[in-house]
Amino acid sequence: MNDRILRRDGFCLLRQAADAGTVSHLLDVCSSVFEDDSDNVRARSSRGHVYAARNLIESIPQVSTVWQSDALLRFLREQLGDEVGLVRALFFDKPPDRTWALAWHKDTSIAVKDNSIASGSFSRPTVKAGVPHVIACDKVLHQMLTLRIHLDEVTEENGPLRVIPGSHVSSDSDGLGIVSAVDVHAAAGDVLAMRPLISHSSGSSMPGTKRHRRILHLEFAASSRLPDGMQWHDFVHPAADVIR
Repeated sequence: MNDRILRRDGFCLLRQAADAGTVSHLLDVCSSVFEDDSDNVRARSSRGHVYAARNLIESIPQVSTVWQSDALLRFLREQLGDEVGLVRALFFDKPPDRTWALAWHKDTSIAVKDNSIASGSFSRPTVKAGVPHVIACDKVLHQMLTLRIHLDEVTEENGPLRVIPGSHVSSDSDGLGIVSAVDVHAAAGDVLAMRPLISHSSGSSMPGTKRHRRILHLEFAASSRLPDGMQWHDFVHPAADVIR
């Protein structure tokens, strides 16, 4: 059923795909790593809470293994094939003292080793937190999938993600339109699977909330190969001893 919903809408929610112990461990690990003001941490609130961090494949080893549970890896292989690998990991929070909002957009940027390679498949080179990025063509993005692991319960109170069903089919698709946008409410441990080309946004948390909205955002690709000699900045294969 999740497979059908993902194909139709561009997103689906995998209920309790990460157990309570995994969520607690990830929160502890992130808290420990983010105590240090490293280059990976680019945004802190006035009270010291981190609300955005990049390059987590390098700084948090657990992001390379948490998705290799039986349920998540099976789902990834069903969607992207046996050569699937992790290519980017980010962290987002809306801390109680420093909420924020995000306008409608699609996730078209990928992290690469060298963004100076001339190619008709990639454009608009940038550098984010020291890592080269490019905008990828639809063909590449169709072979990708994002898993967002919810580390907190998400309700109207703490600024849920909003998505437009059906907008994932191309970079210029509006899907069912903004009037059909859906708020993604989730329990801690639920995992949102979404295609990069789905249009999504995020509203601010409600005034006076004491809730965080912490998300571990993991991006996956179907293959370690990219067109025209471009290379992923990172590509983490599943461990060899993980059963297929």
